[in-house]
Amino acid sequence: MPSLIIKPGREKSLRRKHPWVFSGAIDREVDTPRPGETVEIISNQGEFLAKASFNPHSQIRARIWTTDQDVNVDREFFRERITKALSLRQKLGFYTPHLSDRLSACRLIHAESDEIPGLIVDQYSDCLVAQFLNAGADYWKETLADLLVELTGIENIYERSDAEVRQLEGLPPVSGVLRGKPFESIDITENGLRFNLSIIQGHKTGFYLDQHFNRLKVRSYARDYDVLDCFCYSGGFAVNALAGGAKTVLAIDSSQEALKLLKKNILLNDLPFGKLEIMEGDVFLTLRKFRDSRRSFDMIILDPPKFAPTASQAERASRAYKDINLLAFKLLKPGGLLCTFSCSGGISPDLFQKIVAGAALDAGVNARIIEVLSQSGDHPVSLYFPEGAYLKGLICIRS
Repeated sequence: MPSLIIKPGREKSLRRKHPWVFSGAIDREVDTPRPGETVEIISNQGEFLAKASFNPHSQIRARIWTTDQDVNVDREFFRERITKALSLRQKLGFYTPHLSDRLSACRLIHAESDEIPGLIVDQYSDCLVAQFLNAGADYWKETLADLLVELTGIENIYERSDAEVRQLEGLPPVSGVLRGKPFESIDITENGLRFNLSIIQGHKTGFYLDQHFNRLKVRSYARDYDVLDCFCYSGGFAVNALAGGAKTVLAIDSSQEALKLLKKNILLNDLPFGKLEIMEGDVFLTLRKFRDSRRSFDMIILDPPKFAPTASQAERASRAYKDINLLAFKLLKPGGLLCTFSCSGGISPDLFQKIVAGAALDAGVNARIIEVLSQSGDHPVSLYFPEGAYLKGLICIRS
């Protein structure tokens, strides 16, 4: 088997079970491996450390499959890992082989945190949407697809390997039917509400499943509030706010297609259109106009797109997060709630809180955190892979 020899002293992260090996930690390659091929990771003293997928085109040169030398990385290896991931979701109540009225969508496999680096699998009713985001997952794509059909009983898989991260892996974007038949439009159920989504044209795999509990939280607070939902996409928060008895909801997004889905989702749930105002436009510009006209709200939801995919972009992204939160604090009524999120992996929870605190300070308001939010349990985080905790959320009350 090809192998990578690690520089002296650079094996510490592997001993702490972190699943990545960066190019700078590698001393030399033995029997030059192919992209995606399994290699052994060996210390400079000749000690076996792990088996991993290899990619010569990525700064993350190897991603760990197992630290057990006696385990073969083969079909049975992936069968065990997928079975383990499905069992966890079933135990937590997110996944059932038979669709439920409460929930018909969840994340089944969450890459490194489920010990299958690079593989994301989401269930939407009777269709799976899969992303193969690195060379190792791509190498095993057909095997993984066959096992997903076998172990879930779901025959339809659509591939959405079109995330920007594939560029860092030297892989082209790929989208299309992987198994079964294509689905342009799917209805799902979440917390008693129905949502229509497009797995082909939608963001990520079609829906932001990681906000499962946070949408329910917004519903619990929204009664009799004038709510502003920024970057509303297909209306996950807006629909929940109306279902929670909001007085009014103003939903803003720059995508006309997303706003069409929002309207469809309002109709699916028989919610009052008269309480909803939909606005297509740039959120930053719109909030500045609201500030200048002294418009105000009882609840503001900020769920922007990823401003900082990597830590190297954190400084620029921090300015954007601060600007948007500063504007929100200026528009928030005394006693009002700001529900603010960051899905940027390059922004740590501590940094995000400092950004929001700086925004409140510059806005000239006092605010307190009443809840700290994160991704739902079907997006688990390995203790050894803190990068998996990408979603940060705060609910702040303005004094």
